Amino acid sequence: MSILTTTAAIAATALVAAFGLGQITGPSIETEIEIDAAASAVWKELADTEAYADWNPFVRRISGNLEAGEYLQVTVGADGNSPMDFTPEVLVADANEELRWVGRLGFKGIFDGEHYFILEETDRGTTIFHHGETFTGLLGYPLIALIREDTYKGFLAMNEALKARTEANS
Repeated sequence: MSILTTTAAIAATALVAAFGLGQITGPSIETEIEIDAAASAVWKELADTEAYADWNPFVRRISGNLEAGEYLQVTVGADGNSPMDFTPEVLVADANEELRWVGRLGFKGIFDGEHYFILEETDRGTTIFHHGETFTGLLGYPLIALIREDTYKGFLAMNEALKARTEANS
């Protein structure tokens, strides 16, 4: 990353912080992939967190209950990067529809990430898998400038792996 890009990210963060917008909106990463299976089949693989180590190249481990209000133990890390452990709170866990959690660096308002998986079943019986994260907090803009590319690649790798696993098992 260039010095110019880093400086621009820091300046943007200062502006956002000055106007209090860091808690309202922030940068995001959004991906999607179409999976040739019903939403229930996609959810079955997504909710089988004990098997993540076998197939998931980005979210390496999840332990805990996929229930709103529960806290998970999660390890993420794209190939070639050091894994990161965090303890997000599950916001939504609606079978066959949506899994969403929020993780924080430090305390609320520093660097918060709301990660989501949304399953949209089509009329053709396939599922559009929406996978993304929205970042807020005082460090939202400068930190996303540092992690955006690797995180985006990690999301894409997970999407492809979920597609392959679901289609093979359906």
